[in-house]
Amino acid sequence: MGSDTSIDVVHNMAARRFQAEVAGHRAVSEYISLPDRIIFTHTGVPRALEGKGVGTALVKAGLEYAQAQGLQVVPLCPYVAGYMTRHPEWQELLAPGYKVG
Repeated sequence: MGSDTSIDVVHNMAARRFQAEVAGHRAVSEYISLPDRIIFTHTGVPRALEGKGVGTALVKAGLEYAQAQGLQVVPLCPYVAGYMTRHPEWQELLAPGYKVG
């Protein structure tokens, strides 16, 4: 499949995560919020949803949020770091001292 265009990502601020419910499964990208940055700590996609673009949709939504809020990104989550490596246009959001790739 590979397309994230039909995946509805919700920003659950109370739980500090971006989440998507697809086919009865929940995928999440969790973060810690600081005044000037967002630290992505974990992205979890159930096996049933792997390869369907769900993780990509979650990470993209998180990065778009960071960009809109003027936050620097700390990609502790390997999935987020990998996404930023493959999509260098997002690397300008990296907090000073952090690199991907």
